[in-house]
Amino acid sequence: MATAEEIRVGRKGLPIAALPYTIKIYINNQVLIPANLVRNLNLDRVKYVDVVMEYNGQKIELRDVKLLRTKHTDSRQFTIPKDVRDKYGIRPFDEVTIHMVIPKTARYNDHSKITD
Repeated sequence: MATAEEIRVGRKGLPIAALPYTIKIYINNQVLIPANLVRNLNLDRVKYVDVVMEYNGQKIELRDVKLLRTKHTDSRQFTIPKDVRDKYGIRPFDEVTIHMVIPKTARYNDHSKITD
């Protein structure tokens, strides 16, 4: 019997599997973290992260960014806060380079047990 990880249905995702990567900002001021990268960084159960990104040669640190998810994919998105967008002049369709994604907290299923 095939496991969930072996079954891939739908469109093939972006071939981004490592940091850093460059990506366009969506019209809703969100940035995509592709499914391949989410799986490689073990971010599938993480709800909040710190992000280090670069825009026009300036390094920007975002703290406690909430990762948004969809129902049927492992990819995640996060919104660039308005104060950061205003300060650096970041607009939709601009490109940013993501250098680091650092997990803050992990959310586990009710069935999982955390052991030390």
